[in-house]
Amino acid sequence: MAKSKRRRGGGSGPEPIVAKVDGGTAELIPDPERPRAWTLLIDSAPQSHTDLDDPAYLSFEYQRRLGHIADLAAAPGRPLKVVHLGGGAFTLARYIAATRPRSTQQIVELDAPLVQLVREQLPLDPGARIRVRSTDARAGLGRVPDGWADLVIADVFGGARTPAHLTSVEFLAEVRRVLSADGHYAANLADGPPLAYLRAQIATAAAVFPELALAADPAVLRGRRFGNAVLLASGVSLPVAEFTRRVAGDPHPGRVEHGRELMDFTGGATAVTDASAKPSPAPPPAVFR
Repeated sequence: MAKSKRRRGGGSGPEPIVAKVDGGTAELIPDPERPRAWTLLIDSAPQSHTDLDDPAYLSFEYQRRLGHIADLAAAPGRPLKVVHLGGGAFTLARYIAATRPRSTQQIVELDAPLVQLVREQLPLDPGARIRVRSTDARAGLGRVPDGWADLVIADVFGGARTPAHLTSVEFLAEVRRVLSADGHYAANLADGPPLAYLRAQIATAAAVFPELALAADPAVLRGRRFGNAVLLASGVSLPVAEFTRRVAGDPHPGRVEHGRELMDFTGGATAVTDASAKPSPAPPPAVFR
């Protein structure tokens, strides 16, 4: 059951909402600058930010980059068929519904109590074509027909780590199976020095997709701090120039690597298989302080 915390100092406005979910303790924290905007945290780790009045607004850096990918996945305004692996507060699904009306979207989120909390506290637009399934991401992906999706977005974290079975060549082969011939795959990856996980994930994607690009803060790419990187992959040429321009123009500018530079970045890392897969590294405690 969700419950509200008392606002410190007796201030006005909505109060934080706290609930136990399968992944730990979920908190919905109101945004003091936006009347109907909330940040979702799981065990104090920020997951997503959602503005119910303006779903096209993306606050988190990595979500903005995923938004750029959705913007560039097809001609402006054209409806998309999208699979979201990991639901969070449904932020990217809301964004696509707002920017590409009539899009058909499937959200696969294992944490059923979290889905219930978000549905109750941050309800979806009843007109949006968004279906939510409470099941494992890979199992849910297995139910999607061949070639159905224009875009697959993976943003799955359990205890702030991506599960091992969502990091392998076999998993990405399933992703490519459900993508249309010109479809795109986007993944939120988190790593820190020495970037062994990130390098291996790029090598893994390269074993399945011929075209790759990676967007991240330069400090993350240089291995100076823990952070997020957004991987873009496809079987067709990517809109690298426009993606680079948009990422460079973000409030927190990022860098995009592709081609030979991206392959050099892997440092000879080998592709991950189901047999060798491990979860992504746990973030240092100081990251969320």
